[in-house]
Amino acid sequence: MNKADLVNAMAAESGLTKADASKALNAFIAAVTAALKEGDKVALVGFGTFGISERAARKGVNPSNGQSIEIPAKKVVRFKPGTELDL
Repeated sequence: MNKADLVNAMAAESGLTKADASKALNAFIAAVTAALKEGDKVALVGFGTFGISERAARKGVNPSNGQSIEIPAKKVVRFKPGTELDL
């Protein structure tokens, strides 16, 4: 499912127009992104929790020439599914 498919599904489920569903989805993405950038977690009860995790620096190998390279530490987004999101 891509973003357009999600907008169509949200519009069908909620009775909103596609334009309103698109605005709602964009607002959700912006709010979650802003919260994560501030270091906050976003917990949606039953669905799951978005959070930030630190990935440590590590050594890697350049596949084109086989040389060892240093991969720097960085922050990554993690998602932990909630109990109601059982597939």
